[in-house]
Amino acid sequence: MKRMWPWIFIAVVGVGLLLAGCQATRVGYESAPYEVVRSDGKFELRDYPALTVVETPMGSPNGSDGSFMRLFRFITGANEAKQKIAMTTPVFMAGSTSNSTMAFVLPAKMKTADTPKPSSSSVTVRELPPGRFAVLRYSGKQSATNEAVHLEKLKTWMAAEKLGVLSPPVYGYFDPPWTPSFLRRNEVMLRAAEGK
Repeated sequence: MKRMWPWIFIAVVGVGLLLAGCQATRVGYESAPYEVVRSDGKFELRDYPALTVVETPMGSPNGSDGSFMRLFRFITGANEAKQKIAMTTPVFMAGSTSNSTMAFVLPAKMKTADTPKPSSSSVTVRELPPGRFAVLRYSGKQSATNEAVHLEKLKTWMAAEKLGVLSPPVYGYFDPPWTPSFLRRNEVMLRAAEGK
């Protein structure tokens, strides 16, 4: 048993460092601003201001087609001004299998008119209109199954709260791929209308 203590200590320290590193990674980035109108466990009703995003078509569900790198190149200087732009969270993914997009939210101080023009014709800058969204936060890896399960939970909650659905779902992913799945912050969002 005495021989086990060094290994237990090393394991505990290793897990502690891993948790601290993952948290520091997410905390180090600006996130899209919002105001919580009300909350119910992992469900929230939020008001978002207009958000400027840089967006690209996504040919595969997880962005393995190069869509992430197109957006990453844009914020690291692949734009007409050769301007570097800070990374933010979350990465938004939306749309159907045949017509989906990935988007980075630009820092709040950068307005649409101030954003440099992308060098790639596959990348566009646009403003998402402000609005009220129902949001469910969950963990786990990004997968169609995980998204479908949580979308259904969000729709069920919205129906119980008498909230109408005004848009297709948008998924927000906050963590890098090396973050353990049980520590990841993921969200599914639906633009909402108050019921009568």
